[in-house]
Amino acid sequence: MLAFAPLHTAASAAATVVTWLADLLAPLAGGAATAVAIVLFTAGVRLLISPLTLAQVRGERRRAALAPEVRDLQRRYADDPARLQSELFALYRRAGANPVAGCLPALLQAPFFLVMYRLFATGDGHPALLDERLAGVPLGWHLGDGLSGPVLAVFGVLLAALLALAWWSARRARRAAAATGTIAGTPTEGPGAAVLGRLIPLLPYTTVLVALVVPLAAVLYLVTATGWTALEQAVLRRPQSAGIDVR
Repeated sequence: MLAFAPLHTAASAAATVVTWLADLLAPLAGGAATAVAIVLFTAGVRLLISPLTLAQVRGERRRAALAPEVRDLQRRYADDPARLQSELFALYRRAGANPVAGCLPALLQAPFFLVMYRLFATGDGHPALLDERLAGVPLGWHLGDGLSGPVLAVFGVLLAALLALAWWSARRARRAAAATGTIAGTPTEGPGAAVLGRLIPLLPYTTVLVALVVPLAAVLYLVTATGWTALEQAVLRRPQSAGIDVR
């Protein structure tokens, strides 16, 4: 499954990085060195794509500022969807606000998560990594591989963290939509807005569902990446008068 050369090469490269970090951390982290290395690897990935995250936030703020004009266009061309779409694209283009740009950080994270899944699901690139443990649980184990005390404890803590982060992110998304009248910079009025308004707050919970079926190492990746995203939301998406100007 998923056996093709580019993925094998990427898994081997990731194994080299994780093993190198684990060797450096071993004197401090002991048996949990590989788990800590995965956390640092994930943080490194997020640092690499942080410029795109900043661009995403700028785009969201530009689209939020355009919300009154968008609502006006929606009223004017309510009976002409094709013209409305054309006018919206023209408005976003003039303002330099690309609606698609907001998806790039999430899309770029997907290959790294896939590599981590491959590495600890099959041992591709470094089979010995499958034997590394966190609190006695092999990093290659899934939740269903054995519901012993340590397994339930480790997965329970990580799943609880994901649930808490998902709840916080969903709550923040609803509050932001109510305060600005936009969802990720898109007006909450108009065709499909009601469906989008219900869907967006539920998206953070998909990480919990994914965590139920992937190896422990991939769950660590998800917790770290989700926590990083929550921190970015708290810092970069707070009101500009009280936060960092990312213009």
